[in-house]
Amino acid sequence: MAPTFSSLFLSLLILLLTPLSSSARTHYNKASQSSKVLSSPKTQAQKLIQAFNLSPKHAFNTGSPVREEDSSVDAPLMVEKDLVFPNVVGDPANNSIQFLGHHAGYYRLPHTVDARMFYFFFESRKSNKSAPVVIWLTGGPGCSSELALFYENGPFHISENLSLIWNDFGWDQESNIIFVDQPTGTGFSYSSNANDTRHNEEGISNDLYHFLQEFFKQHGDYVNNDFYITGESYAGHYIPAFASRVHKGNKANEGIFINLKGFAIGNGLTNPAIQFNEYADFALYMGIIKQSQYTNVTDLVPPCEQAIQACATNGSTASCTDAFHVCLNIFDEVLFLNGTDLNHYDIRKQGGYDFSKMEEFLNQDAVRQALGVNNTEFVACSTTVYDALVADWMKNLEVGIPALLEDGINVLIYAGEYDLICNWLGNYKWVTAMQWSGQKNFRNAPIAFFLVDGVQEGVMRSYGPLTFLKAYNAGHLVPMDQPKAALEMLKRWTQGTLTVAGDQANIPTLDFGSLHF
Repeated sequence: MAPTFSSLFLSLLILLLTPLSSSARTHYNKASQSSKVLSSPKTQAQKLIQAFNLSPKHAFNTGSPVREEDSSVDAPLMVEKDLVFPNVVGDPANNSIQFLGHHAGYYRLPHTVDARMFYFFFESRKSNKSAPVVIWLTGGPGCSSELALFYENGPFHISENLSLIWNDFGWDQESNIIFVDQPTGTGFSYSSNANDTRHNEEGISNDLYHFLQEFFKQHGDYVNNDFYITGESYAGHYIPAFASRVHKGNKANEGIFINLKGFAIGNGLTNPAIQFNEYADFALYMGIIKQSQYTNVTDLVPPCEQAIQACATNGSTASCTDAFHVCLNIFDEVLFLNGTDLNHYDIRKQGGYDFSKMEEFLNQDAVRQALGVNNTEFVACSTTVYDALVADWMKNLEVGIPALLEDGINVLIYAGEYDLICNWLGNYKWVTAMQWSGQKNFRNAPIAFFLVDGVQEGVMRSYGPLTFLKAYNAGHLVPMDQPKAALEMLKRWTQGTLTVAGDQANIPTLDFGSLHF
């Protein structure tokens, strides 16, 4: 007899309450034959670009000719200019744009041939010099943080006529925020030398750490502020490595002490072995696939687990690249079985997003002049960067997080409920499976609604420095889908008030299902 919805739902609740080890699954030696999609890096990178309706002209940003004075040994490492965007509509808080503290600049990366890292820095819209400093990293891998700046949590949105409109829920309302184009070759960050392409988290995190050192030299008035690392998607890899690098530098007294207080990952890829394991359950529960198709997906899990284990054991480029190919078959199988033009970033939608206005806006001569990028063309997503990190995909970046938790670094993992590719279930599973001194207490911690102005905008579990939050009515891009709730989440988290408290702390276990958590 086919399982009823009630039995499936009960099974899922048991699954959520009692995390399973991968060894509890039945192993198969066969792979599904139904998927017709080849999981090559080039194919996946093109899917990413098409899903956002982007048309980068270059696979990697090689920049425009560098002026001789900028390339000399005596040239400053960081060149920053005050930023006044053309064609901004409105005037927030009756302040002149010139005095809002908007900046854009390049940092010449050390230990490279020719690499320059581009960034934006938006000081607090409320002129709050004591507000935390937040850095945002977009994923991809290889996509520019301008995607977030203009479509999620930056000060502006781009209108149809390419004017800029103030974002009432920009994260500059509650922080001094940095948006960085990284790794090299992404956005306006560039190098004329292929040897500057990054292939692993060590190189990426070192670049970001060196950037921060120079940034705080240039902005010494912010060096004592609380500092938070944030981002989404493949930043689930970037962020733990970056946070560990900052923490290591602080402990070793390497340079300027960076007042790292925490990091937040939204709909991230952090522990692939667990997250790829959960595609089948999430897809079935959300109606993306049918019960009769379930084993088509689960049959692909054991080969993925084995490939990830081989990658973890020997760490070779060949074995880790193989794991990428093997494991992406699971995701491709789900999409193939669904058989529609499903938006895998938001399963409520068919088709992709349209972020093409960003490319059009940033490649205008007047905008490039304002940014100080000369004739460098904007590369929204770099296929070369994507390809270069293929062997990095299936590595487990969760392994460095427990040490940070033990040292009191706050960690927020949040996820929109309608994202498939980095879904909430996979993220919740690796968070609860993570071994640290507070693991048992976290698992037993009460469930709480995340309320914003009395409205249930999510559900969360928290213990000590660790919080998991499932955002309602949102897909992969939570600050875009739920801007007000996302800003409130940032505010409370950085202020230490994103906690389970009051009458929220005793939600009955029987309500677990109604919470969809």
